[in-house]
Amino acid sequence: MKDALQQFGFSALVVDDEPGMRAILNKALSKKLTQVETASSLEEAEALRKRNHFDLLIVDINLPGRSGIDWHEAFNDDERRSDIIFMTGYAELETAIKALRAGASDFILKPFNLEQMLQSVQRCLDKRMIERQNVALQRDVARSFPVDIIGEAPKTLAMREVISRLAPSPAAVLIEGESGTGKELVARALHALSRRSGPFVPLNCGAIAPELLESELFGHISGAFTGARKNKDGLFRVADKGTLFLDEIGEMPLSMQASLLRTLEQKTIRPVGAEREVSVDVRIVAATNRNLHDEVEAGRFRKDLFYRLNVLSVELPPLRERVEDIGLLLNHFSDVLARDLGLKPVVWSEEEFVAMKHYDWPGNIRELKNTVERAILLGKPDLRQWQGDSASPFDKTDHDTREPSEGSESGYPLCWPLKDVERAHIEKVVDVHEGNKSAAARQLGVARKTLERKFKDWLEE
Repeated sequence: MKDALQQFGFSALVVDDEPGMRAILNKALSKKLTQVETASSLEEAEALRKRNHFDLLIVDINLPGRSGIDWHEAFNDDERRSDIIFMTGYAELETAIKALRAGASDFILKPFNLEQMLQSVQRCLDKRMIERQNVALQRDVARSFPVDIIGEAPKTLAMREVISRLAPSPAAVLIEGESGTGKELVARALHALSRRSGPFVPLNCGAIAPELLESELFGHISGAFTGARKNKDGLFRVADKGTLFLDEIGEMPLSMQASLLRTLEQKTIRPVGAEREVSVDVRIVAATNRNLHDEVEAGRFRKDLFYRLNVLSVELPPLRERVEDIGLLLNHFSDVLARDLGLKPVVWSEEEFVAMKHYDWPGNIRELKNTVERAILLGKPDLRQWQGDSASPFDKTDHDTREPSEGSESGYPLCWPLKDVERAHIEKVVDVHEGNKSAAARQLGVARKTLERKFKDWLEE
């Protein structure tokens, strides 16, 4: 128990005008707790308590000039409440009742057996340890299943309202928005607010080879194909009674789109190689950064599947349309990332904050988060790099020697066609990640296979 108590950093303050009592308790408690302080008077105790928060107070009631009970009642703070054990050499019922009404965890008569005091201390700290473990557990759950959509911009508030209204419905939801706007976060929020009993299961459709996607979604039986040595449940079975999040649905091959449509209509799946269908109860939430209307017109996405997925829809605003949220997001990412990295949070100046509000953020919230993380690890960028150029200061590279034309505000010549702008931006991000295409793909919000295909096409031009 000692290791557990010290792990949580418990502290205690002993207030008694008897030097011998202070010495005995200090020695005994120092073996259990991280910090033990002693005070011979309430004035000294008050000075210590103003500087530190103590989990436990052990206070003699009868102190010169003032009652320990009265002092505790006047000083106690709801936000920093301490457990308290009162000691007294006078066995008066009225005093005991007053102490308990003041919130005492225990009331111990002097002289007492040291073991009696230590047992009382242990009960108090056991309770606080459970409370801290619960807080830690809740924080871990919140990290694993983030549902907070941070921000106060009008479009953010409207988006939260839409999510709240759509969540209880079992109908499919299509989430549309630029890369980095938080589509998976919204999908998790829809699941959390739906109260479905099953799990939330995400799948990036662009990250799975087309020939493996059917088995990944529907499962397979032993011997269905070479290498299928045993039965495997697909993600539809895993997500039964829960939510299946199909990210980058626009990357799904047409052949699989037909199978997905049939599953949505029939609410059944047929594992690869199986003869019988299996019923499933899965809510589908799909997401894309493509314009599916254009994909349908181009013949790359089935019209009937589009209408089936688009029963309900959520459109996520880009960060440049919710600049009021940048300050809140900066503080949130600085605190969370600094805690995870074990470093100090970044503090941004007002001038830097204003510069960020005028930056376009093509990578949206993902780019903002990456910017904060790099600032924590590498230091903040020069403010001048934020000003007068819409390219992120962390994306500055010298690989592209083509000069922007006069009057360009985008960081690229206004005469360039869109495909050249896309290529230049992708190459810059890949350079920032020193050729690591997987990391670059995550920042860009696309599958690595998509990047590989684009580089292959550029080589063939």
